[in-house]
Amino acid sequence: MAYLETAVEVAREAGALLANFFERRIPFELKGDFDLVTEADRASERLVVERLRTHFPAHGIVAEEGGGHESASEFRWYVDPLDGTTNFAHGFPMFNVTLGLERAGEMIAGVVYDPIRGEMFTAERGSGAWLNHRRIHASKTQRLADSLASTGFPSKKRHQNVNIHFYHQMAMASHGVRRTGSAALDLAYVACGRLDAFWEFGLNPWDMAAGILLVGEAGGRVSDMAGEPHTIPGSRHILADNGLIHEEVLELFGEIFRGSFRNPIPVIA
Repeated sequence: MAYLETAVEVAREAGALLANFFERRIPFELKGDFDLVTEADRASERLVVERLRTHFPAHGIVAEEGGGHESASEFRWYVDPLDGTTNFAHGFPMFNVTLGLERAGEMIAGVVYDPIRGEMFTAERGSGAWLNHRRIHASKTQRLADSLASTGFPSKKRHQNVNIHFYHQMAMASHGVRRTGSAALDLAYVACGRLDAFWEFGLNPWDMAAGILLVGEAGGRVSDMAGEPHTIPGSRHILADNGLIHEEVLELFGEIFRGSFRNPIPVIA
């Protein structure tokens, strides 16, 4: 069946919906004490879930806002109807809709669609990774010192998050670290060579599903931050890169996990 073609069609429709909401600068609400949610998140999720249930009524669907569909099928969709909600709510144009399809524990198709830039990232297992019908590949950067990386921080208790240590050490060891506020776009950017590496703690399956397939099909490498195999939904942290700097990044991360820091964080006098 045309899983990827349907995912592209659904993502494009949901992306148009998000772009319309974005232009209207709609208000946001708090989901709990920290996380933002908007009418756009809910509307996009309703659209995506309805379309997927129409095309694939037996498939399971796991969606961020809880509107999914339980199923005994070996097929499961992971849906983030609006990845980058905080950006979206503040008018910062870095957000997307992403869908990933798993079959019997293996990701087989995925899309990440950025409606503001009109960029559709797609991957199907064994068929490579693509951006708007153009084949994409991970970067050829061979040294961490020459790389550009990205990461993210949680909304909840970010002041207590250990990632600040990883951020500082990676920033000092590379050309720099960016924070886009969208894990799916970070992974897509690793796949197309705009970034050499991405890591983050505490992600959900819908944040990563499509992007992991994109990176792998683009010739990159994905593991957890300790170098163990990354699994969905088991792994809650991720390292994705071009494959050439993977061992060097893991060496640095290993030092940090052991409490050894190459570059101490400066103290304000």
